[in-house]
Amino acid sequence: RLGLERADTAEKALAVIVDLLEKYGQGGNCMESHMVFTYHNSFLIADRKEAWVLETSGKYWAAEKVEGGVRNISNQLSITTQIDREHPELKEYAKSKGWWDGEKEFDFAATYSYVNTARMTTSRGRYCEGYKLLNKHKGSITSEIMMQILRDKESGINMEGGFMTTGSMVSVLPQQPNLPCIHFFTGTPDPAR
Repeated sequence: RLGLERADTAEKALAVIVDLLEKYGQGGNCMESHMVFTYHNSFLIADRKEAWVLETSGKYWAAEKVEGGVRNISNQLSITTQIDREHPELKEYAKSKGWWDGEKEFDFAATYSYVNTARMTTSRGRYCEGYKLLNKHKGSITSEIMMQILRDKESGINMEGGFMTTGSMVSVLPQQPNLPCIHFFTGTPDPAR
């Protein structure tokens, strides 16, 4: 939200977020209950001309410029070797922890998470299912199709149970500056409504 408030482009919003991350860190409980559950954050940042994926681990981060096709995020690191911007100490910190030997190609998701990155787009889970649904409609995605995807309960994208999806947003960002941007938000806790 602060990136939206303080920046007028996706790239500037990326800079705002990483500056705030460096200054304040991140954390806090992800639930209102007394159970302590925290995780690090991922962001899809877009404007009329470009889009970025920003993923974090503590104060460390990696960013990938989306050059085409479709891209999704879902409570796991998904930036692998295509890193366009990074925390200046990202690789050194990984080396100091013994997570990366400094020799093989650096893979952010493999180095900073427990996820087997080779299986992310093939094993059943929210990230994989979102990837499949987006690719199914690649080249013909409309706001209505995005709303269908975000309402999908079978895939786990619209979560039910211990954790519940509390809202979704679909934005239409035309490249022509004379056309208005349109933003759709859910008005209830369940995007299927």
